[in-house]
Amino acid sequence: MVPKCWHWCLGWVAWLGVLAGPADAQQAWRAPPLISVAKAEQPIQLLRASIEGEVQAGVTQTRIELEFRNPNRRVMEGELQFPLADGQQVTGFALDIDGDLRAAVAVPKERGRQVFEQVIRQKVDPALLEQTAGNQFRLRVYPLPAGGTRRVQLTLRDAMPVRGEAWQWRLPLQFAVGAGQVRLHLQASSVPQGGTDGFRFNGRELTWQGSGRQLPAELQWQLPMQATARMQVAAYDGQQYLLAQVPVARPGARRLPGHVGLLWDASGSAVHRDRAREFALLDRYFAAMGEGEVQLTVLRDTAAPARRFVVRGGDWSALRKTLEQEPQDGASGLAGWRADPGVGEYLLFSDGLLNWGGDAQPSLSANQRLFAISSAGARTDSARLRGWAEGNRGRLLLLEGGDVAAVAAELLSMPVDVALADPVGLREVVLDRRSIGQGWLWILARSDDDTPALKLRVGEGDWQNVPLATDKADGALLAGLWAQARLQQLGTDPRRNREAMQRLSQAFSLVSEGTSLIVLDSLEDYLRFAIRPPAPMRAEYEQRFARQVADRDAARRSHLDAVAAQWKEREQWWNRRWPKDAPPKAAGPDARQRVAYAEAPAPAAAMAPPRPSMLPPPPPPSPPTDLAAEVADGASLDRVVVSAASANAAPAAEAAANDGALEIRLAAWVPDSEAAKRLRNGPSSTLYARYLAERAANADSSAFFLDVTDLLLAAGQKPLALRVLSNLAEMDLDNRHLLRVLGYRLMQAGEPALAVPVFEQVRVMAEDEPQSFRDLGLALEASGQAQAALQPLYEVVQREWDSRFDGVALIALDELTNLVARSRTPLDVQMIDPRLRKAMPLDLRVVLAWDSDNSDMDLWVTDPNGERAYYGNRLTRQGGQMSQDFTGGYGPEQFSLRDAKPGIYKVEANYFGSREQLVTGWATLMLRLSTHWGTPGQQDKAVTMRLSETESTVLVGEFEVR
Repeated sequence: MVPKCWHWCLGWVAWLGVLAGPADAQQAWRAPPLISVAKAEQPIQLLRASIEGEVQAGVTQTRIELEFRNPNRRVMEGELQFPLADGQQVTGFALDIDGDLRAAVAVPKERGRQVFEQVIRQKVDPALLEQTAGNQFRLRVYPLPAGGTRRVQLTLRDAMPVRGEAWQWRLPLQFAVGAGQVRLHLQASSVPQGGTDGFRFNGRELTWQGSGRQLPAELQWQLPMQATARMQVAAYDGQQYLLAQVPVARPGARRLPGHVGLLWDASGSAVHRDRAREFALLDRYFAAMGEGEVQLTVLRDTAAPARRFVVRGGDWSALRKTLEQEPQDGASGLAGWRADPGVGEYLLFSDGLLNWGGDAQPSLSANQRLFAISSAGARTDSARLRGWAEGNRGRLLLLEGGDVAAVAAELLSMPVDVALADPVGLREVVLDRRSIGQGWLWILARSDDDTPALKLRVGEGDWQNVPLATDKADGALLAGLWAQARLQQLGTDPRRNREAMQRLSQAFSLVSEGTSLIVLDSLEDYLRFAIRPPAPMRAEYEQRFARQVADRDAARRSHLDAVAAQWKEREQWWNRRWPKDAPPKAAGPDARQRVAYAEAPAPAAAMAPPRPSMLPPPPPPSPPTDLAAEVADGASLDRVVVSAASANAAPAAEAAANDGALEIRLAAWVPDSEAAKRLRNGPSSTLYARYLAERAANADSSAFFLDVTDLLLAAGQKPLALRVLSNLAEMDLDNRHLLRVLGYRLMQAGEPALAVPVFEQVRVMAEDEPQSFRDLGLALEASGQAQAALQPLYEVVQREWDSRFDGVALIALDELTNLVARSRTPLDVQMIDPRLRKAMPLDLRVVLAWDSDNSDMDLWVTDPNGERAYYGNRLTRQGGQMSQDFTGGYGPEQFSLRDAKPGIYKVEANYFGSREQLVTGWATLMLRLSTHWGTPGQQDKAVTMRLSETESTVLVGEFEVR
């Protein structure tokens, strides 16, 4: 079990976020305590800090090395989270292994997380640096030895701001004040001016050593520059890269249209925006407009209908009051609106985080502009917002501690249009407009020639050639700057550009939305996870990896053979006719000989006579319902009755055997948290308003949102229920467990189309877990995408998984063959091994899954004989079969019965406990009960419920066979 985590809340990390950033933002920032460690006897100590920095072409590259000491008597896992400013990039990370700093290598983000967590279980030395949301980052290191030290090193790159005729170089140092020893070594491309006593450059170099107590809070210098266009070209790794820096005139004021659109993101994450600054910006905007009309569209999980407001003499008070009263609730669906051709320009106030619905931005006409404004700081997805704005002739404006008047001046000025002549010999050109407000345009590209020609026009000016600089450029720097800018460009649409972003990040060792940096302990770890190690270990890795690939191919074929053999055994069980009479009073000597895989006889309690039903008697049978209602609402005592005629619609040899009516009754699930009890007391018409009153106090509780969702669904307020439920997508963007719960609840609510993108995200995050593929396949099937569902389901079947997932292949194979057999149109099944195509219909089927890893949950089904099918009695007298027990994963566990004896079948879930913190506060169960499984008359009931105790048994529902 992993030792208790410790969390670094580091001032130095937050200062990284403003390194070389705007002066106003730095002055507004206040450093938190250096290190805050949760539940540690003594705080972690910063022994040494080393800072090395250099400047070239207006770009700073800073390498920070820190040595920490853990004075506690326990080994700890370290986690620190930090923001970076817009445009900053982590370009390197290293961790000390056996006394030497080992460089990290780039891996797909989801792969990095999977490897880190698997290696942690072995208690060896991994480290992982990843981007979480917006421009926020997380570093995880294990272990920090008891009484020992660890060293980490981060390298960052950033463009310096321009003030007047000089680059501004700022080096915040508050993070190092508590260090026992500090070393500075800085180099500049020209002689810097300024600096305090003791920290002035000797020519182009500054070296200093001392105690952290001797440091000022910040150092700053100016580097003279010439406002002339210049272009640099240099080679790196066999490729030419180009950087052009072109001075541009500051944009002039523009005339505002009389009809504007205001896109107001009021999702749950909007609480992190600074509405006071946004309103101050709108004050200046509407004052400049004077007279006009505003079309307001509020964006959450869905876009609200547009509302119109009139501005008179700059007075927008009615609109402001509406915005002030607008609740901040729900997920971020930023693409669900439609552009009005009558609107002159749109203002989008948002953090840019998009986690709900589609991601294709609505198209604007050629005469419309889009300006994106964010006050969310490092939580802003600046790449997406910048791409949307610049792609629609506007710009991104960041209200993060800066002067509102200066940002307003940018908003009220005309965006600069830049045109490039046909760039012969240039590829993947990126126009970086982020410094245009400071009077500079950056152009980066790959080049086929070491003397390319670049010709451009800014605004309505003349065409100009950019001259080639005579000084020698740093190829590695130019290549890295191009990769960084190209990554931002691709980040406008991260879902569609995911593979390209990963290739680029891995080639240049960059941290991005889809790529992380990882350090592993040994060559064996790199081989095990197929991760190319740093250069010193690479030659041996390549030799051994080639042999490993051949071994893995053979293992995969062997695995498929094993699955085929297990499927053949299941077919033998399915073909057998089991006794339906009453069981003998005493177990005979052949009780253990039913089948080879019956693990143990049922306990005495399980063999007792059936208890009276805990649910009310069923109503008379009703006609079969259509398959379109596959995922039913999980309200108390809902019923599905399936007639014998429906059951017999399939060919007799392939059908479930029972010819009586089958019925499902679900036990009542009533949220019993204190908040739910309070919200339940009152009229349903005010339920959402009462929820909003309690939301802030429960914003970190996923259980709260789940409870309210149940209450709203029960009250018939489904749109509001979905809004409340969608908050789970905003809570923890990298928590696959929470997203799984969200997807299951959407399926239960009858919204599989909304569940599909959620499960797609989980699959990307957790492609080492078979449940990720199975859940996606079932959601695709429920949303009517049968052919697309085959691939993820078959991946569960054919792929080798960790041993804790043994048995999941057969459950997915049941679902895959059922999907093919019941499809109304023929499906292409060429990918599926012919040995695995036989469908086996059932009278009764139950599947249990749960929300957290390392948890032990058991499915119990007690039949009319009083015999319980469970992990210790996997085959009952009448042929009820229980799947393999899962004690360290998420399940699923499955109960199957082809020919159901008349009577009551009780379904229970038994929870033994979890070895990790649960995402919803309690264990969350997801159950699906089916009758006439695999026939045209199949009916399903799905329910999601939570257990309020660490160990408990809960009645899920009953089948009745008549």
